[in-house]
Amino acid sequence: MTSATARNGAFMAIAAMCAVQLGAAIAVQLIDDIGAAGTAWLRLAWAGLLMLALVRPRRAAFTRSAFRTCVVLGVVTAGITLLFMMAVARIPLGTASALEFLGPLGVAVAKGSGRYRLLWPGLATVGVLLLTEPWAGSVDPVGVLYALGSAVCWGMYILLTQRVGDEVAGIAGLAVSMPVAGLVATVVAGPAVFGRLTPEILLIGAGLAILLPIIPFALELLALRRLTAAAFGTLMSLEPGFAMLMGLLVLRQVPAPLAVVGIVAVVGAGIGAARTGVRSETHGGPRRHRLSGAQVT
Repeated sequence: MTSATARNGAFMAIAAMCAVQLGAAIAVQLIDDIGAAGTAWLRLAWAGLLMLALVRPRRAAFTRSAFRTCVVLGVVTAGITLLFMMAVARIPLGTASALEFLGPLGVAVAKGSGRYRLLWPGLATVGVLLLTEPWAGSVDPVGVLYALGSAVCWGMYILLTQRVGDEVAGIAGLAVSMPVAGLVATVVAGPAVFGRLTPEILLIGAGLAILLPIIPFALELLALRRLTAAAFGTLMSLEPGFAMLMGLLVLRQVPAPLAVVGIVAVVGAGIGAARTGVRSETHGGPRRHRLSGAQVT
């Protein structure tokens, strides 16, 4: 992997994090109008329609196995978005993002090695305790459970996205997974929201779909082709910090001192775990496409 390729991948990952957290902070402000699940549905439905229109995936571009993986990725994507939005309706954005990050942390620990491998879950646990302060009863336990459910989905998302990026050229995989995510969200939340939609909300939803999830998911897929799991995981460790910053700037959510220490502990655990979870370089890029014979990067 060249330094230029690594820099490009790092830039893509950081840009994706900024888009995710800015989009999430803006989306929180729609919750009063159409609810948490409705906000997630609006983003996913628009994202699915836009991806289909822009990419127009062809069946010949997929093997049967790759197509199934894209479908599963779509279901998991819907789970991340729905659960996370339901979490931030109950707990601060920075706290929800730090709890959600336990998913990628778990992947890094599972793939890691070395004598410090078990240190990182312990540090993350300390961070979570400082964030949620269970002894004070100040954090909504249902919101915490939603965030943890999103964490499980995010861990699965990373593994599935790497596989899709290896097997499917370009971003055609997202043109399947995003419409699937939109359909799942429509079944779960759509019918309860239809009567509350206005032209203004629909327009905001279209803009949010571009900011989150189309831009960040596409950037993450491309970044995962250029970076090892360790490098990608290290960069993703910064996301709770971005979430806390966006929560402060956009939502005026001022974190408590213990919450700041907790987020720092989770970020530190993520950086440490990612450095022991290196992805083999032989799986670092997409396989040669069956039809064109050219490797797409």
